[in-house]
Amino acid sequence: MSGKAEQNLDRYVRQMRYAPLGEEGQRKIASSRALICGCGALGSVLANTLARAGVGLLRIVDRDFLELNNLQRQVLYDEEDVAAGLPKAIAAANKLRRINSQIEIEPVVVDVDHTNVLQLAEGMDVLVDGTDNFETRMLVNEASDKLDIPWVYGGCIGAEGQVMTVLPGETPCLRSIMSEPPPPGTSPTCDTAGILGGIVNVVASLQATEAMKILSGHREAINRTLTVVDLWENRIRQIQLDSLAPGPEGSISRRENYPWLSGARTSQSAILCGRNAVQLSAAGEGVPLDKLAEKLDGVGEVTQNAFLLRLAVDNYQITVFPDGRTIIGGTDDIAEARSVHAKYIGS
Repeated sequence: MSGKAEQNLDRYVRQMRYAPLGEEGQRKIASSRALICGCGALGSVLANTLARAGVGLLRIVDRDFLELNNLQRQVLYDEEDVAAGLPKAIAAANKLRRINSQIEIEPVVVDVDHTNVLQLAEGMDVLVDGTDNFETRMLVNEASDKLDIPWVYGGCIGAEGQVMTVLPGETPCLRSIMSEPPPPGTSPTCDTAGILGGIVNVVASLQATEAMKILSGHREAINRTLTVVDLWENRIRQIQLDSLAPGPEGSISRRENYPWLSGARTSQSAILCGRNAVQLSAAGEGVPLDKLAEKLDGVGEVTQNAFLLRLAVDNYQITVFPDGRTIIGGTDDIAEARSVHAKYIGS
């Protein structure tokens, strides 16, 4: 851990009294480094929990800015942060430094893509998923394998969420359970299906605890299932993944097959000159416009014909084509356009 003196462990005394962790585990946590990829709903809870737990360095990466409707579930932020117009990573770092001045906080305001994910992940001891789209998760999944760094997947929508821990070469990876991300427009988002704050806290708490097991040297305690929680229906399921052995059949063929990292599967972005618009070309299948129209009903003004679907919402005009190509009108910033796409269209 650079730039900080050795931590005073007295503040973690209640944590160290938990016998499986102890002082030895706490010292390992204090010298560890974690990447939190995304600092919205899940990411803000993750960052808050891991900072308070004493993780030596937290690198927080997020491309987005704060909005008032974030406060319902993004626990690190307040109305002053929204009024200041701060990027989430910067607002999070400001708050976390007041929570724990003994650790190092490194905010990075970028859009995670195949050109920077390896640099962001290099040197970390664990990667933790706080993102909102499957393309970034596929990138993190491959970066984890290539760099041999464990990562913790998490996602939630409505009142349901899921968590899975990946130990490269030892447990199944995300591609074991999802060989392809869902086509754009087919998966719900928080803005189309809603989300309850409670499920965010549950999922992120499970993720943070898995990360702490890794960082404290207790891999034997890792949950080796896909855990699915539905708070509304009061259900918890654990899906065994033992049969999904790492390898080329349903997982990554280690250090050989990285289509997302190579850029072969990554969506392409282009600023449309003179139009204040960005074109995003999706990687993968096309978009069923009828289903997308149903999903977006009530979100904004939707118009559709056989050739395209348009959504007017906030200050944006979003045009989606059947081949998955999307034009985000109202911005010429690629990172902002990708955020708008993830918010309303999904992965």
